[in-house]
Amino acid sequence: MAALRAIVAAFLGALAFGAAAQVIPPPGDATVPPRPALPDLSGEIEARKSYAIPAAEIVGFDFLLNQFDRKYFGCCEFHSNTRSIRRNLRASWVVDHDPFTVNQLGHPYQGSMYHGFARASGLNYWEGLAYTFLGSAFWEIAGETTTPSRNDQVNTGIGGSFLGEALFRIANLALERSDWRKWERETAAAVVSPPVAFNRLAFGDRFDRPFASRAPAFLSRLQLGFSGTARNEGGGVSTTRLRSNEALADFYIDYGMPGKRDYEYTRPFDYFNFQATASSANGFENVMTRGLLYGRGYGEGAETYRGVAGIYGHYDYIAPQTFRVSSTGVSVGTTFEWRPRDYLALQGTVAGGVGYAAAGTIRSVAEDDFHYGVAPIALVSLRTIFGEHTAIDVTAREYYVSRLGAAARGGHENIARIDASLTFVVHKR
Repeated sequence: MAALRAIVAAFLGALAFGAAAQVIPPPGDATVPPRPALPDLSGEIEARKSYAIPAAEIVGFDFLLNQFDRKYFGCCEFHSNTRSIRRNLRASWVVDHDPFTVNQLGHPYQGSMYHGFARASGLNYWEGLAYTFLGSAFWEIAGETTTPSRNDQVNTGIGGSFLGEALFRIANLALERSDWRKWERETAAAVVSPPVAFNRLAFGDRFDRPFASRAPAFLSRLQLGFSGTARNEGGGVSTTRLRSNEALADFYIDYGMPGKRDYEYTRPFDYFNFQATASSANGFENVMTRGLLYGRGYGEGAETYRGVAGIYGHYDYIAPQTFRVSSTGVSVGTTFEWRPRDYLALQGTVAGGVGYAAAGTIRSVAEDDFHYGVAPIALVSLRTIFGEHTAIDVTAREYYVSRLGAAARGGHENIARIDASLTFVVHKR
């Protein structure tokens, strides 16, 4: 079941966007103009918010999704009726073993739509989380004829909220870009978070600006490239044929970085990190986000360091061609920036916690060869920036998917992954 894969990768381009670009200026540096202050729309958003609109949108979305699934998949999983609803209301929830991508990526994305409808209607994060959790339960009971699944409830109702908040914030960041043309802002927001675009179109000025970001410092990066497999080993019989060459597109953003003065962490996801990687070999290879749920900043009076510490929410989906792991969980940790010299900056996150995870191999005759379990998780991420031209990033993650909560599958998995990259400026940005 074990597999060893060494990848030789060459990125064709790395483009940096955003207020932070590659490096945050040192505290008090008057040579770097501050990002223009944005108007505080929180009062208007609160006055215009609606509890009824997102509830109706979630029910309508589930109805349309159910009708599509009936047509696409046929009989009988989605042919729900009053009889199946009554049965599901009385049933004990189980662990299902639908395909890995469906459970670990499809369901969280479905939950992100619920969360997006709530947030695009002016509700705050915790209200959005409640709508996402209830929307997931509604689908489990009324959207399918199968017995409600507790792993789907975690993935959709909680993981979907973590994913949905990151997408909602990125969409609003695009809408705030005054240096982009209107069609560029609207298109970017619609692609990232369709509920935001839908509410802006359906309700006009009422939800034209559903969120005020408070101008966070951020680093974003888009990379296009390719990779080739240098070595692959694994025993047993596999139904999956590894593709030795693949095209890659990777988007990354660090939002609310702690180097900026006067930025406060008073709302969930005022700091978050998001990364998604698409591959020509297997679709989405990675989708990962971690956001600060509750925390406080430190080092406000210091000249060389600042940070934030607290509780983070995590959603990770990692599925290259030889293994797969996905987790929804919470952790305790810190995100910091330390600048010992004007030309040197260290930025990083250290966190440890627990999640509910699924893990396994793809080198098997069975499509559902993975199991669920309670999983201790650990993360160490460090970026070293030299001047304004060079950065080294190293991120290490570990998941121990235990037997606890593993239903009939049993067993355990221990997966560690390290990503490292060197970025340097060739021309301009």
